[in-house]
Amino acid sequence: MGNSLKTWEEVVEKFLKKYFPESKTTEGKAAISSFHQFSDESLSEALERFRGLLRRTPTHGFSEPIQLNMFIDGLRPQTKKLLDAFAGGKIKLKTPEEATELIKNMSASDHAILRDRTHQPTKKSLIEQSSHDGLLAQNKLLSKQLEILTETLDKLPTKLSMGQG
Repeated sequence: MGNSLKTWEEVVEKFLKKYFPESKTTEGKAAISSFHQFSDESLSEALERFRGLLRRTPTHGFSEPIQLNMFIDGLRPQTKKLLDAFAGGKIKLKTPEEATELIKNMSASDHAILRDRTHQPTKKSLIEQSSHDGLLAQNKLLSKQLEILTETLDKLPTKLSMGQG
């Protein structure tokens, strides 16, 4: 009776100590902190692999903002540029919640593109696809800016007439 566990926290602690000893945690933390996107890996594939590393080491102790920074820092420069374009500026200047949402959204569209492909992409088609993705991201950003500008201009006559009256 003296060895029985009385709280959920005690159960969790005993489980983690048994199945995730210090050596396994250290190994997992090293894998997470040295994460890098592979040259032939899409954003969605890299994200899923990174999430897998986090799941394999639940005792890693990294906060969500730190995890986000490690993920972004591990991305290829080209992927980071696409994320920045998709974010309308540097993704690292966004709040962790905004950045996470942008990455999820871009990853979802990336995943859909990969799922719809019926052929194995060649190097040329990968470059073309990346250029196409960059143009789409820039086009989306410009459309959003145009929409904001149009809304502002629509309000302008109201503001001017209020100022004259």
